[in-house]
Amino acid sequence: MHAHLTVAVKQPPKTPLRVKDVATALDVNVQTVYVLVRQGDLASYRVGAGRGTIRISRAAFDQYVAERGIPTGDLAVAS
Repeated sequence: MHAHLTVAVKQPPKTPLRVKDVATALDVNVQTVYVLVRQGDLASYRVGAGRGTIRISRAAFDQYVAERGIPTGDLAVAS
């Protein structure tokens, strides 16, 4: 039986996700998300000056979970 996540991310549905949002949704450490981004498993982009911050589009997140068969109903981030 799968446990359902009840943590709600307070962002409008079309807002790009932050690394910590993806980590919360997948119930993993933020470092795991950084590894997924670095390996190219999870598409991302940077915003801001200098190194900026990493953002993950909703489409990239949806593709990642779909390719791995993760049921979106079990995630804290609504598509």
